[in-house]
Amino acid sequence: MFPKKTMVAAGAIILIVLNGIVFSFNYIRKSSFQAAAVETALFFVSPVQEIVTGMIDTGEGIWHQYFYMVDAARENQKLRRDLARARQRIHELTEMEKTNERLKRLVDFNAGSALEMQAAEVVAKDPSPWYHTVIINKGRAHGVKRANPVVVPDGVVGQVIDLSERYAKVLLIIDRNSAVDALVQRTRARGVSIGSADQGCRFEFVLRKQDIEVGDQIITSGLDGIYPKGLRLGWVSKVIRRNSGIFQEIQITPNVNFHKLEEVLVVLDPPEIDEVLDQ
Repeated sequence: MFPKKTMVAAGAIILIVLNGIVFSFNYIRKSSFQAAAVETALFFVSPVQEIVTGMIDTGEGIWHQYFYMVDAARENQKLRRDLARARQRIHELTEMEKTNERLKRLVDFNAGSALEMQAAEVVAKDPSPWYHTVIINKGRAHGVKRANPVVVPDGVVGQVIDLSERYAKVLLIIDRNSAVDALVQRTRARGVSIGSADQGCRFEFVLRKQDIEVGDQIITSGLDGIYPKGLRLGWVSKVIRRNSGIFQEIQITPNVNFHKLEEVLVVLDPPEIDEVLDQ
């Protein structure tokens, strides 16, 4: 047996069809056959056409919505590309501004010095934690020689220890193999600045009786025949005077930030030792 709901639905459909047929025959008797046929066709076809038309309209709406979403997605991608280019341009301009500021300091420092200097860019750094050297993009072709001092407005960087036509290697003052004859600017006490393992310097061979305090500026003496006199090396960050021994233990914090070293100046004509002694 069929379910009750199915039988009720089938009966309703049959009644609708019979009513349609009866209506059609009654209408045929009252009008011409051709008109009745048209009306009958409209009676059955119109609902179907209405459904089909609704489906087409819905499909067209979905199709237009799809294209709208595609256009919106393309516009969104274009805006993202434009934003990325704008951000990159801002980054480039910011970097150019910072570079110009650094170069201006170098130019001003060079202009205010009687020394002949050659600007250079740091292009590589020694990756080893045991050695502190950098490579600059100036060499023999630019007048650079071994033992030429390398400086920045903040102070001494180091000296050239090796070079080629276009490049040179610079030994930094914080390397353990570096030694600079120096003195305390305030008291004129002499010593030697030697690189240490903590990327600072030690001020060696300073007698215990010498007056040295934390914060004193250490400068080059010019007596080593390499560095011109009066260049800043660093400031005293620690002083230890032991009860025994003839020397003090002094630590120096360099004026130069070697982590941010990008452009330098090579001194091409450092004064000879005889010139320094005559001063």
